[in-house]
Amino acid sequence: MEKECRARQSLIDACRAMNASGLNQGTAGNISLRWKDGLLITPSGRPYDELQADDIVFLRMDGSSEHELSPSSEWRMHRDILAAKADVGAVVHAHSVHATAFAICGMEIPAVHYMIAIAGGPDIRCAPYATYGTPELSALVLEALEGRSCALMANHGMVATGADLRQAMWLAVELETLCKQYALALQIGTPRLLSDEEVAINVAKFNDYGLKKKPRAA
Repeated sequence: MEKECRARQSLIDACRAMNASGLNQGTAGNISLRWKDGLLITPSGRPYDELQADDIVFLRMDGSSEHELSPSSEWRMHRDILAAKADVGAVVHAHSVHATAFAICGMEIPAVHYMIAIAGGPDIRCAPYATYGTPELSALVLEALEGRSCALMANHGMVATGADLRQAMWLAVELETLCKQYALALQIGTPRLLSDEEVAINVAKFNDYGLKKKPRAA
């Protein structure tokens, strides 16, 4: 029970950090964490600064829950990502300003910086638009995440995944930073793109680069 309480609190802490950093605003975003045979996810419409550990919703993989609060309206997307990607332990969805601006334009992020390798390929795709919370949106996001760890969602926002919550949050911040850099570069001139070959080299190098796992206590 203590371990579950810590897991629930980690979601609340991540949500508050997400908003404090400017990565998200209000109750727009949502975060989930793989837990036992289902997932823990933020409830719908609850301000993060008011959340208590008991408010975090445990959702079974069939979409059912016995919690008195409704799970995030995007629960299906979170559930489907965790179901489809065994290596993913956490999902972060946010409406960060620069990533969302590109999503509003339906634009993908090309290989403008070697940090594109964090996505797992030469671009960060933008999933076509579908109404939030629908099976259609979930399916489109899964397509955009094929071979990728993050994606944009047209006229909506961004989604980032990770082996754990710490990694997913790190990736969300890196994605927003990359989008901000690309936006500024487009104002300055014509961005120069890295070749697919160079991106592949960096993807391979990222196997031993980026956010490091915390060492386990002895």
